[in-house]
Amino acid sequence: MNITEAEILNWIAAFIWPLLRISALFVAMPLFSIRAVPATVRVILTLAMTLFIMPLLPPMTTVDLFSATGFSIAIQQIAIGLTIGFILQMVFGAVVFAGQGVALGMGLGFASMVDPQNGQQVPVVAQFYVITMTLVFLSLDGHLLVIKMLLDSFTTLPINLDGIDREDLWLIAAWGSRVFASGLLLSMPIIVSLLLVNICLGVAARAAPQLNIFSVGFPATLLLGILLIWLTLPAMLEQFSGTLTDAYDFIEKLLHL
Repeated sequence: MNITEAEILNWIAAFIWPLLRISALFVAMPLFSIRAVPATVRVILTLAMTLFIMPLLPPMTTVDLFSATGFSIAIQQIAIGLTIGFILQMVFGAVVFAGQGVALGMGLGFASMVDPQNGQQVPVVAQFYVITMTLVFLSLDGHLLVIKMLLDSFTTLPINLDGIDREDLWLIAAWGSRVFASGLLLSMPIIVSLLLVNICLGVAARAAPQLNIFSVGFPATLLLGILLIWLTLPAMLEQFSGTLTDAYDFIEKLLHL
């Protein structure tokens, strides 16, 4: 049995190109991309999924792996995986944005900790929201649905030069406005309530300057903020689920599922 060099390169390409798409997803996807998940775990998951999906892939066009066309195909596979993960990261970015607004209204903007999602300092309120929404994401099997959509994308977007084009990039950039819109929707009830409380405290301090209103107002605002977080948490979870569903619909549109 004679095996030519071209056949070996085709086998390597049939393994490398799916590997690039899957590994790009695990690099950018929430939960799997955090520093708490070792790189070894991501590598093992990527290799296992690639070996599982290889026999199920549709026939690929014969392209030299080390040619300009092969390089373009590799870039497309990375772009597809990164796009799916980036859209989900924007959903969690809206949660962080909402938590920062609530923390500033409560006076807890100075209390921050490291967010494991991106390694940046965020207020503790935002971190509480991120942890809660991550548990919701897992309880809804969101990670499994993302992996399923990625595997289905090998059928709708087979491994070739077609993939994420310029129009899709504009759609992704426009969808990025959802980070601010969703963040405001998540935090608006608490921010408006705290704003009204601060206005009342300001009026009281103006009417009676001899009273130290703000020494009493800070703990009152803090306690009210904690109470509002507890009261609005069910509505916030529902809003997050709706935003996550919209993100899945947008990913399906990009992947032509």
